[in-house]
Amino acid sequence: MNILIMGPAGSGKGTMSERILEHFQIPHISTGDMFRENIKNQTELGLTAQKYINEGKLVPDSLTVAMVKDRINKDDCSAGYLLDGFPRSLPQAEALEEIAVNGKEVQIVLNLTVPFDKLVVRITGRRLCKQCGSIYHTLSHPSKVNGICDECGGELYQRPDDTVERLRVRMKEYEFTTKPVLDYYLKKGLVVDIDASLPVEEVWQQVKEALGK
Repeated sequence: MNILIMGPAGSGKGTMSERILEHFQIPHISTGDMFRENIKNQTELGLTAQKYINEGKLVPDSLTVAMVKDRINKDDCSAGYLLDGFPRSLPQAEALEEIAVNGKEVQIVLNLTVPFDKLVVRITGRRLCKQCGSIYHTLSHPSKVNGICDECGGELYQRPDDTVERLRVRMKEYEFTTKPVLDYYLKKGLVVDIDASLPVEEVWQQVKEALGK
């Protein structure tokens, strides 16, 4: 099963991705991970990407597409994959269709939707541990001691971009870039909207039902 998951910051993509990977035993493919792996392993693609990054330039779509093509054709993707963070634009979606052939085509697009006011609550209440990276929330998942991580005792902090102002900017950017992508897959009949504003277990039931079909 070849799955593409989409959703704005705070929609729960990470949580649902973990559930999908555990349930279906398929690899999680994110462009960020691919770049880091290729750069770490000093592959030809990685070295080229590093050159652009070092010069402060955006990595061109052609290079990102080449990395995706290389990744989805690895043996561990024989039973499917979960694609996250790509495609981010219509040209990338069109390029993906050209390279994802012979059973590698995207079969379903999970579109996680959450109203802006609920995203605000999720994002502004998020806290991270400076030492171990554990994630908390002031309302839904607070630490036992305010400002202190339960796991390692490290200090909790709020990311600079976890504010209402930054969320508005990120949402505008997300909607601007992803609407053409969603429209592209809507025309193909592949998009399933998931109400991600509900509790985690209810969201997961929606995802399982969508994938079960």
